[in-house]
Amino acid sequence: MRVDILSLFPGYFKGPFDESIIARAVKNGHLSINLVDIRSFAEGKHKRVDERPYGGGPGMVLQPEPVVKAIRSVQSEDAWVVYLSPQGSLFNAGKAKELSQKKHLVFLAGHYEGVDERALKSEVDEEISIGDYVLTNGCLPAIVVLDALIRFIPDVLGHEDAAKEDSFENGLLDCPHYTRPELFEGERVPEVLLSGDHAKIAAWRLKESIAKTKRVRPDLYESYLKKGP
Repeated sequence: MRVDILSLFPGYFKGPFDESIIARAVKNGHLSINLVDIRSFAEGKHKRVDERPYGGGPGMVLQPEPVVKAIRSVQSEDAWVVYLSPQGSLFNAGKAKELSQKKHLVFLAGHYEGVDERALKSEVDEEISIGDYVLTNGCLPAIVVLDALIRFIPDVLGHEDAAKEDSFENGLLDCPHYTRPELFEGERVPEVLLSGDHAKIAAWRLKESIAKTKRVRPDLYESYLKKGP
């Protein structure tokens, strides 16, 4: 998968993309990441990219010209342009899986009060929000979305069933997990997990998953009941 990320702070991404699964995905050729500085497409000596909003109000708005030029500089036949903003559709595991099927993703990170609407109408395919809150910019949401979707790219996790067993894949939260030592500070690993009986283990995990979902996310639990196992 090819990914281009357009922002005012390309250096923001250096740490997260140089570590762990994302770095390994790049190294193994499953992913290519190109960081684009929107400011490099601005005109004039000072490379200004923002202006006061028409109609008044606080804050600044990214101008359409540098944004449009930045997007078009990386466009391809397969490009799907995503604008990260609080006004977008709420991101979830289903959307992560959907985006993982794209050959080329272009992430536009919002800044200030947002981006001139004309640029969005002209170039953006969809807007995505990672939650009902406002961040200082769209760089972190771009990292979150990319980190979530690459788990569904074949061979990235190293085990084809790893992503399928995560939270939300069956409409429920994940079950509790245990590892060595068998006894820690007076608490033992549940006996069923030591039994070797895979059917009983699967049943226990489902039961615990349902119980946790009901306790922590009653909204997901109600949806699970309506949908059925």
